[in-house]
Amino acid sequence: MTGEEAIAYIHTYHWQSHAPGLARMEALLQALGEPQKNLKFVHVAGTNGKGSTCACIASVLQAAGYRVGLNTSPYLVRFHERIQVDGEMISDADLGELTQLVRSAAEAMEDHPTEFELITAIAFLYFLRRRCDIVVLEVGLGGALDASNVIDVPEVAVITAMGMDHMAQLGPTLSHIAAAKAGIIKPGGSVVSYGGCPEADQVIRRRCREQGAALREVDFSRLRIHRMDLQGAVFDFAPYEGLRIPLAGTYQVRNAATAITAAEVLSTRGWKVTPEDLKKGLAAVRWPGRFEVLGQSPTLLLDGAHNAHGMAAAVESLRSLFPGEKVTFVLGVLADKDVADMLELLCPLAQEVFTLRPDSPRAMEAGDLSRLIEERGVKAHACGSAREALEQALSHAGPQGRVCALGSLYFSGAIRAAAQELQS
Repeated sequence: MTGEEAIAYIHTYHWQSHAPGLARMEALLQALGEPQKNLKFVHVAGTNGKGSTCACIASVLQAAGYRVGLNTSPYLVRFHERIQVDGEMISDADLGELTQLVRSAAEAMEDHPTEFELITAIAFLYFLRRRCDIVVLEVGLGGALDASNVIDVPEVAVITAMGMDHMAQLGPTLSHIAAAKAGIIKPGGSVVSYGGCPEADQVIRRRCREQGAALREVDFSRLRIHRMDLQGAVFDFAPYEGLRIPLAGTYQVRNAATAITAAEVLSTRGWKVTPEDLKKGLAAVRWPGRFEVLGQSPTLLLDGAHNAHGMAAAVESLRSLFPGEKVTFVLGVLADKDVADMLELLCPLAQEVFTLRPDSPRAMEAGDLSRLIEERGVKAHACGSAREALEQALSHAGPQGRVCALGSLYFSGAIRAAAQELQS
């Protein structure tokens, strides 16, 4: 099986048509010899910042000399981004071979596994094949019933910033959502929580008490930012001084603080991570699509903000980096997100907005989104493609302006490709 054939097969099995639960995943892994039993994990759930936090943790552990697997979703440009070892994506040959192996087991099952379950099983087999010392594993959706939650007690469970998202699947309140995320907390485990959301914090603390798990909430009073610009930030997280992260956005420093706290917990469990490893690992982290600079004159940024919590973080970063300035936006959103709340945050900062439809069956039409924006007193234009939207936005902003493309991770790859075309 080629890499292309593997991806086409995996994408056939959408999760929406399957009942939630871990039974399928457990049966699939049992048929494959339970590879997860021979791996150690950092398990990461949360609403926003999961991917960036995973990337920071993986980079720090790699700097400490460990062979590190990284399993994240979704991807921005290539499917292979989802499964990496020491920063290198899975090869076509490995993806094809392991998918064929998983397919044989999956097709013998009465209830065929979903796309995400197939990917998770392939990742586990790959990480075992590559003899990873530790795997940083991002939850796909929720936590309790997510395919990744078949693992035993992880070395540390990390819960990143909490907010309202996926209400249809997880429940209508922050308490419901937090309960789903807290499902990754297992008996006797170690837990790091970003905290700062009282309703969610209460649920996470209770779950830790019930499971006899040791909870460590990130202490942001330790954080002091010295410099922040489009190249990233220099900061202290006491007692560590002069840390640098090459990721722009005020929220990335807080994600880095969460990753440092996770590394500290890992150090208490026998993993050797020195202050120098923290400094080296954070300085080397790469995570595209999150406040990423794609161009200058005008400044062109790409951000994965896809819900109100993420939009608030993106707007905070824009205000911090460009005080008093308006921004031209390229915006595409999924219809099942909290679109009204996102627009309430974005529109006061918007000079003009160019909308498009992300490549997802859940996407909001560009025209519908434009109408919602114009109802809030901001001029908006529906565009037919990422290139058209970007070209118009850059032209409107002018050489001294600021353009930010955001609203959905599903159009990040298209925006990046369009930016490269326009710059070539």
